[in-house]
Amino acid sequence: MPGLLRGVARTAVIAGTATSVSNRVSRRQAGRWARQDAEQAQAQQAPAAPPPPAPAPLAPEDEMSNKIAQLKELGDLKSQGVLSESEFEAQKARILAP
Repeated sequence: MPGLLRGVARTAVIAGTATSVSNRVSRRQAGRWARQDAEQAQAQQAPAAPPPPAPAPLAPEDEMSNKIAQLKELGDLKSQGVLSESEFEAQKARILAP
């Protein structure tokens, strides 16, 4: 009887391992197919709309008031602690660049 029990246990372990491996392979294949389907769907989508046209250049006084507003907002962010000194200086230089 112990030999029969050992044979049955061995068969159960082998069957369980085979089932586990089979399930893992199936999940991996399903993931690959899902990625392929997503890539194909993305490739088939219509091309994106063209970007909006660049805004018309502002009058010098409008441009200056726009820069002043940006600088005030930047100063507020710095005073609130959102921006560090180096970040503040970098953004200020970007705003003030011609």
